[in-house]
Amino acid sequence: MSLEKTIMIDGKEVKFKASAAIPRLYRIQFGRDIYRDIASLDKAMKKSNSEHSELDLPSLEVFENIAYIMARHADPTVPDSVEEWLDKFSTFSIYEILPQLIELWGLNVETQVEAKKNSTAFRGK
Repeated sequence: MSLEKTIMIDGKEVKFKASAAIPRLYRIQFGRDIYRDIASLDKAMKKSNSEHSELDLPSLEVFENIAYIMARHADPTVPDSVEEWLDKFSTFSIYEILPQLIELWGLNVETQVEAKKNSTAFRGK
Protein backbone atom coordinates (compact mmCIF):
# COMPACT_ATOMS: atom_id res chain seq x y z
CA MET A 1 0.00 0.00 0.00
CA SER A 2 1.22 3.50 -0.72
CA LEU A 3 0.22 6.98 0.33
CA GLU A 4 0.29 10.11 -1.80
CA LYS A 5 0.23 13.80 -0.99
CA THR A 6 0.17 16.87 -3.21
CA ILE A 7 2.19 19.84 -1.95
CA MET A 8 2.31 23.31 -3.47
CA ILE A 9 5.90 24.26 -4.30
CA ASP A 10 6.68 27.53 -6.01
CA GLY A 11 3.06 27.79 -7.18
CA LYS A 12 3.06 24.27 -8.67
CA GLU A 13 1.24 21.18 -7.43
CA VAL A 14 3.82 18.45 -6.82
CA LYS A 15 2.78 14.89 -6.00
CA PHE A 16 4.81 12.81 -3.54
CA LYS A 17 4.40 9.11 -2.86
CA ALA A 18 5.54 6.97 0.04
CA SER A 19 5.49 3.18 -0.13
CA ALA A 20 7.53 0.14 0.83
CA ALA A 21 9.55 0.67 -2.37
CA ILE A 22 11.00 4.02 -1.24
CA PRO A 23 13.83 2.64 0.97
CA ARG A 24 15.02 0.44 -1.90
CA LEU A 25 14.71 3.19 -4.54
CA TYR A 26 16.54 5.63 -2.26
CA ARG A 27 19.32 3.13 -1.49
CA ILE A 28 19.79 2.28 -5.19
CA GLN A 29 19.76 5.94 -6.30
CA PHE A 30 21.82 7.48 -3.48
CA GLY A 31 23.51 4.60 -1.62
CA ARG A 32 22.05 5.74 1.70
CA ASP A 33 19.53 4.56 4.32
CA ILE A 34 16.36 6.67 4.16
CA TYR A 35 15.32 5.71 7.69
CA ARG A 36 18.55 7.08 9.13
CA ASP A 37 18.45 10.17 6.90
CA ILE A 38 14.84 11.07 7.78
CA ALA A 39 15.54 10.59 11.50
CA SER A 40 18.58 12.90 11.38
CA LEU A 41 16.70 15.53 9.34
CA ASP A 42 13.74 15.40 11.71
CA LYS A 43 16.07 15.87 14.69
CA ALA A 44 17.85 18.81 13.00
CA MET A 45 14.52 20.40 12.03
CA LYS A 46 13.30 20.27 15.62
CA LYS A 47 16.43 22.23 16.68
CA SER A 48 15.98 24.75 13.85
CA ASN A 49 13.62 27.38 12.65
CA SER A 50 13.56 29.56 9.54
CA GLU A 51 15.61 32.29 11.29
CA HIS A 52 18.21 29.99 12.89
CA SER A 53 19.02 26.94 10.79
CA GLU A 54 20.75 23.90 12.25
CA LEU A 55 20.81 22.31 8.81
CA ASP A 56 24.16 22.04 7.12
CA LEU A 57 24.71 21.64 3.37
CA PRO A 58 24.83 17.81 3.48
CA SER A 59 21.46 17.85 5.30
CA LEU A 60 19.97 20.10 2.63
CA GLU A 61 21.20 17.69 -0.03
CA VAL A 62 19.63 14.77 1.83
CA PHE A 63 16.34 16.69 1.97
CA GLU A 64 16.49 17.35 -1.79
CA ASN A 65 17.21 13.67 -2.44
CA ILE A 66 14.30 12.49 -0.29
CA ALA A 67 11.91 14.98 -1.88
CA TYR A 68 13.10 13.98 -5.35
CA ILE A 69 12.76 10.21 -4.84
CA MET A 70 9.26 10.60 -3.38
CA ALA A 71 8.23 12.92 -6.25
CA ARG A 72 9.67 10.59 -8.89
CA HIS A 73 7.89 7.64 -7.28
CA ALA A 74 4.60 9.54 -7.57
CA ASP A 75 5.19 10.83 -11.09
CA PRO A 76 7.36 8.91 -13.58
CA THR A 77 7.62 12.04 -15.78
CA VAL A 78 9.86 13.66 -13.15
CA PRO A 79 13.31 14.18 -14.74
CA ASP A 80 16.06 11.59 -14.32
CA SER A 81 18.23 13.75 -12.07
CA VAL A 82 17.69 15.72 -8.88
CA GLU A 83 19.27 18.78 -10.48
CA GLU A 84 16.87 18.74 -13.44
CA TRP A 85 13.92 18.36 -11.07
CA LEU A 86 15.09 21.21 -8.83
CA ASP A 87 15.51 23.44 -11.90
CA LYS A 88 11.71 23.39 -12.28
CA PHE A 89 11.43 25.60 -9.18
CA SER A 90 12.80 29.04 -8.43
CA THR A 91 12.95 28.45 -4.68
CA PHE A 92 11.11 26.77 -1.83
CA SER A 93 11.40 26.52 1.93
CA ILE A 94 12.65 23.31 3.46
CA TYR A 95 10.79 24.37 6.61
CA GLU A 96 7.46 24.16 4.76
CA ILE A 97 8.08 21.01 2.73
CA LEU A 98 10.15 18.70 4.96
CA PRO A 99 7.60 18.42 7.80
CA GLN A 100 4.96 17.37 5.28
CA LEU A 101 7.26 14.73 3.76
CA ILE A 102 8.20 13.42 7.21
CA GLU A 103 4.50 13.22 8.08
CA LEU A 104 3.75 11.36 4.82
CA TRP A 105 6.61 8.94 5.48
CA GLY A 106 5.45 8.41 9.08
CA LEU A 107 1.89 7.65 7.98
CA ASN A 108 3.23 5.20 5.41
CA VAL A 109 5.35 3.38 8.01
CA GLU A 110 2.36 3.21 10.41
CA THR A 111 0.19 1.77 7.64
CA GLN A 112 2.81 -0.87 6.82
CA VAL A 113 3.25 -1.86 10.48
CA GLU A 114 -0.52 -2.13 10.96
CA ALA A 115 -0.88 -4.21 7.78
CA LYS A 116 1.91 -6.53 8.95
CA LYS A 117 0.28 -6.94 12.38
CA ASN A 118 -3.07 -7.77 10.77
CA SER A 119 -1.42 -10.20 8.35
CA THR A 120 0.40 -11.99 11.18
CA ALA A 121 -2.76 -12.16 13.30
CA PHE A 122 -4.69 -13.57 10.35
CA ARG A 123 -2.10 -16.29 9.65
CA GLY A 124 -2.08 -17.29 13.30
CA LYS A 125 -5.77 -18.23 13.33
